[in-house]
Amino acid sequence: MTDILEGSHKLEAGSRIVVASHNPGKTWEIQQLIAPYGLEAVSAKALKLAEPEETETTFAGNARLKAVAAAKASGLPALADDSGLEVDVLKGAPGIYSARWAGPTKDFSVAMQKVADEITMRGGWQGSGPRANFISVLCLAWPDGSSEIFEGKVFGQLVWPPRGGNGFGYDPMFQPEDAHETFGEMAPEEKYAVSHRTRAFAAFKAACLASLHKMAAQPSRAVAVSGLQAAAANLSTQKELARFVANLAADAAAHPEEVGAGMAPGLGRMAAWLEAEALDEETKWRLLARALLAATKRT
Repeated sequence: MTDILEGSHKLEAGSRIVVASHNPGKTWEIQQLIAPYGLEAVSAKALKLAEPEETETTFAGNARLKAVAAAKASGLPALADDSGLEVDVLKGAPGIYSARWAGPTKDFSVAMQKVADEITMRGGWQGSGPRANFISVLCLAWPDGSSEIFEGKVFGQLVWPPRGGNGFGYDPMFQPEDAHETFGEMAPEEKYAVSHRTRAFAAFKAACLASLHKMAAQPSRAVAVSGLQAAAANLSTQKELARFVANLAADAAAHPEEVGAGMAPGLGRMAAWLEAEALDEETKWRLLARALLAATKRT
């Protein structure tokens, strides 16, 4: 690791930082964390930067690889995250391969089922559930190649079947210590209060943002829309889809001039139908057709 020398680099309000990720959910979460400090986030995808192959064997190595590549390619400071789920009974798997377990389409319902099956093969579903932790490693890098690493973990247990439609990735099957809800059931602000990424960010903040004044949160239409876009790109389960449609209905009701005055009621009906129906065996196109029928009261 190449440490940032004291005084050699400094982030200031108005600084533009590349979020070195093409994952909309991850990018959105990091944007929420840095925006209150007056930092402007731009994603690697928006800058059309290539995604480097993650060839390192540790979270820190992959975070540094991504951050340095984005910083050198953009000429801007870059912040990268490498995170994943580590399950004790699986000897730390899926670990750095957490995203790859979701397959080429990044379907985390597939990844969660794979984790559950692997645990079953090892007789791990005993008592209160297998122990696990989420880990997040942040790396801030500069165009000259210097970088610094920050780590955060949250410990808990896994549940099956998954619960909740919030969050991303493995959130619906992870229940943090001293909580009764999974990350997938928690409201976003509850999750962020204890999440691994928030804890890594706390270390980053202490080292790099101590001199910046945190501003009062200002409601932003762009932030709200980006959150919906991130959810649409990352949802994997019916519960997540139902929650997404409900949030979309609320957004349509709040902004009829943008979405159309008649959209909110139909979206609300679609969300209620998705919550009530058992659709595990539905094909994607058939599901979409039936959901649209529900929205138009044709079911």
